Amino acid sequence: MNTENKLWPALVLALALILGAATFGAFYYKAQSVTKGDVLAVTGSTKTRVTSDQAKLTINLARVVFVDNLASGYRDIARDLGLVKELLQSSGVATSDIIELPVSMYQNYDPSNSGKIQYQLNQTITLQSADVNMLTEIAKKIPTLSEKGAVVSVGALEYYYSKLPDLRVSLLSDAVKDAKARAEQIAAGTGRKVGGVQSASSGLVQVLAPNSIDISDYGTYDTSSIEKDVMVTVKASFTLR
Repeated sequence: MNTENKLWPALVLALALILGAATFGAFYYKAQSVTKGDVLAVTGSTKTRVTSDQAKLTINLARVVFVDNLASGYRDIARDLGLVKELLQSSGVATSDIIELPVSMYQNYDPSNSGKIQYQLNQTITLQSADVNMLTEIAKKIPTLSEKGAVVSVGALEYYYSKLPDLRVSLLSDAVKDAKARAEQIAAGTGRKVGGVQSASSGLVQVLAPNSIDISDYGTYDTSSIEKDVMVTVKASFTLR
């Protein structure tokens, strides 16, 4: 057998292998494309309104005195604290619920006072209670203490909802249902039907002021309003058939 006759079988075998590999590659690519095309990814969401069941009130006391009047400044702060406590106790706050931080002091240099050094004295009082309405009313009364000579202000009044973890679980279920409903609407337009959930991941919980759309990629928690809208989103993928 000459050399040419020996080469033909080898060439035929090589060609067969190349065609086989090409055919398999095309089939694999097609199979992969079909698999990816049979999955529909959508985002679902749900929202519900809740009423805060916890509140936190911060009250600030302040005095500014010259260095030679520090002692009287501390006495004034103590007097203001006494007036605040009287108001709190008369409003139904238990003494054990009143948290007093120590008086802090920092130097406040004011050139307009002939170079004399001033000091600012501050004290913070915090209250936490499940009686949201009570703390709200106290916050309204705090400014009236200025009529008795107290230098006092409301630092913050914050509202919280303590059952958020339990609520999140039920909202996630509703968000998945919403995602499936959206998927079904999209699939119907292509003549397909939605199958089971292939994957799902929950987004961050957004606690918003009523009717607010001020959401954040990092989550948000509004503490300024008693009524809150709690929103949860879910990214879900569904098989198509």
